[in-house]
Amino acid sequence: MERILITGGGGFIGSHLARYLLHQRRLVRIVDMNFHDYIREKYYTEKLQLDLRIWKNCLIATKGIDKVYNFAANMGGIGFITAEGAEVMHDNVLINTHMLEASRQNGVGRYLFSSSACIYPTYKQTDPNVKGLKEEDAYPSDPDNFYGWEKLYTEKICEAYQRDYGMDIRIVRYHNIYGPEGTYKGGREKSPAALCRKVAEASDPGSITIWGDGKQTRSYCYIDDCIKGTTTLMESDYDKPINVGSERLVTIDQLADMIIKISGKNLTKEYDLTAPQGVRGRNADISLARKVLGWEPRVSLEEGLDKTYRWIEMQCMR
Repeated sequence: MERILITGGGGFIGSHLARYLLHQRRLVRIVDMNFHDYIREKYYTEKLQLDLRIWKNCLIATKGIDKVYNFAANMGGIGFITAEGAEVMHDNVLINTHMLEASRQNGVGRYLFSSSACIYPTYKQTDPNVKGLKEEDAYPSDPDNFYGWEKLYTEKICEAYQRDYGMDIRIVRYHNIYGPEGTYKGGREKSPAALCRKVAEASDPGSITIWGDGKQTRSYCYIDDCIKGTTTLMESDYDKPINVGSERLVTIDQLADMIIKISGKNLTKEYDLTAPQGVRGRNADISLARKVLGWEPRVSLEEGLDKTYRWIEMQCMR
């Protein structure tokens, strides 16, 4: 059986991927510093608690492994990555540099790096009516936060390891992945989870607070579609960065309205114009993924939000 390592296996995408691959009859080793265990059933073959900022731990993690999905990162929503620059860059550069070299030394057959839409330049995201970002739009580079710079830097490390050592590497640029069984409180949650939690906790009638003026735009990709796109990329022959996301652009106001409708509550919206909101508009162009992977998202935003809200509502009631 194929031996798979998923770093960041206690996190949102990593844990969902581990469960999927375990059901595909793979031997799945997950590694993380902390495990939320939002997924109730056992979703791995082997579980190691390791700090991958430490070199020797990366050697331990990659020993005897055929394929690596590297999701380990110090990260969170816009509030966290806006506030924490040095910590994010320090930790993630260590993790990614060590993981690449350890994978090379241990003879890993294929390696996937989880990059982000945050690598795309600010000057292409100043208007809410933004065009979908294509992979070639990454340069000339100008990410809007340190997290994006770190991701872009690591993409170049991967490129160097491909060229100099012949490593077989895949790079996926995620655009706002969301869904149930992930972080929904504590300051590291993304906007769909944060809004679901606010609505679930709100009195009826009542109000919720939106960060920014609500006119900023994003596109969102449901976790099941993300996992399918990720595994399809890993099994493909395509070895350049590629977007995995949705092309459906919505405002944060529209996102909140959808969640409020799902809840059935009578809620009004208030706005905190002092809160971080990131770029003004961001959307994905997934034409390359359609062409080379035959992949595109299948779960509608309404369906995905309904599943996400129901799960978060249940957590808030506990």
